[in-house]
Amino acid sequence: MACEAKPRSRGLVLGRPFAKAQGMPMKSEEESAAHTEHLDDQPPPGAVLVVGGGIAGIQASLDLAEMGVRVHLVEKSPTIGGRMAQLDKTFPTNDCATCILSPKMVQCDRHPLIAIHTLSEVQAVTGEAGDFTVRVLKRARYVDESACTSCGDCARVCPIVKRDEFQMGLSTRRAIYIPFPQAVPQAYVRDPDDCLGDEPMACGRCIEACSKGCIDFDERDEVIDLSVDAIVVAVGMETFDPDPLTEYGYTRFQNVITGLEFERLICASGPSGGRLLRLTDRREPRVIGFIQCVGSRNLKYQRFCSSVCCMHATKEAVLAREHIPDVQSHIFYTDLRASGRGFREYIERAQQEYGVEYIRSRVAKIEEDQDGRLVFHYEDAATSRPREMRVDLAVLATSVVPGPGVAPLAEMLRLELDEYGFLKTDPFSPTDTTREGVYACGCCRAPVDIPQAVAQASGTAARAAQHATELDPMPAQPASRLVDQPLVIDGEGDLLGPSPRDC
Repeated sequence: MACEAKPRSRGLVLGRPFAKAQGMPMKSEEESAAHTEHLDDQPPPGAVLVVGGGIAGIQASLDLAEMGVRVHLVEKSPTIGGRMAQLDKTFPTNDCATCILSPKMVQCDRHPLIAIHTLSEVQAVTGEAGDFTVRVLKRARYVDESACTSCGDCARVCPIVKRDEFQMGLSTRRAIYIPFPQAVPQAYVRDPDDCLGDEPMACGRCIEACSKGCIDFDERDEVIDLSVDAIVVAVGMETFDPDPLTEYGYTRFQNVITGLEFERLICASGPSGGRLLRLTDRREPRVIGFIQCVGSRNLKYQRFCSSVCCMHATKEAVLAREHIPDVQSHIFYTDLRASGRGFREYIERAQQEYGVEYIRSRVAKIEEDQDGRLVFHYEDAATSRPREMRVDLAVLATSVVPGPGVAPLAEMLRLELDEYGFLKTDPFSPTDTTREGVYACGCCRAPVDIPQAVAQASGTAARAAQHATELDPMPAQPASRLVDQPLVIDGEGDLLGPSPRDC
């Protein structure tokens, strides 16, 4: 019996004509040709706002777009990519972080259903699930994204020198700059707070140097109103500032650095070109000490475990050995958190093949001797006696904390926070926040590693797409119902599960 043809759902990836009609960024004919044949009989798809352009926000945007949902990706910095763009390798495979991230960034930029709003922040949200109105402030870039070729002529003549935030302050940038070579959008940005201005008596050199005429100092901020059906929050995290922990001497001793600073030093695109060097004498360290739980598991700062630091330090110790064959790495830890797939094997490999030593102890204090070496004071867990160790470089594993924008965004979206300041989510539906139609993924809801963040992003995309397509949203069952329902116990006292009448 012949089957009756059914109309296609909104799960199609729509192409150039629809993007043009909606005023979204135009894509090449070659990229869009494959998606245009079914446009005439398709209803307009819904739209989802994704807040945060890190790996979680990018993955959620790509998944939504592949389901035929329009996406507005809002990122406050000049480029998407987030913290992952600052990493050299990823654990436990030691794959290049940029090699994984960059194709996704480019795919996100080229997709006809994704509109990227960089230098943008959410200002107000009204409405409810299925009908949100979001006001977005888009700050001026002062450079035409579509015309800029990233030649760098403007930066070469700029007289202003500032610390480079992407390089964790270990190198400098100009007042007009591109955050990193693989940035998306691939265009320079002018920092108005540092720039001298375009008056001839002040400066204006970048305008004269730009042969394309891309730079416009008269560009102004603009406010955009977006109508979306659901919201995905993926604003990421920050790392704890160890400066208040004076016992570690961060900022007092130049050779005491954080894990992210270590990542930039060891990365080929970093300030030292991939050479791991001490900041004082520019020499390679022979002994490195990694201190875990800096700011974590601490009653004064963060009581929680950041969960990723043990593996992160292990990866850095392995990379140090690959760069410097005779280096000795010592990891001072509280408890090893290695619960992911292949994590325990990775630690065993670090011990056996790379000579990494794990010492269960908390370093009480760091001092500097007359030779410029760092002295670790710690307690030997086996003998309960104080000991010392001299190292050339100290690396602090700072805790993962909510970013400064999480609390204001939660207040704007009327979302609850947990006791640690992360977005509160349903324990039985981990991507659902306390407001219907708003979903969260990545480190804004709890510290997670990259694979977990990507998996959560796909989950939020599936949940958000239900509001933007013909599918009826399937609300998560309230946690109270799941927890408080009667339980069935057999005659021998064994727990069988919820009562059938409550299922």
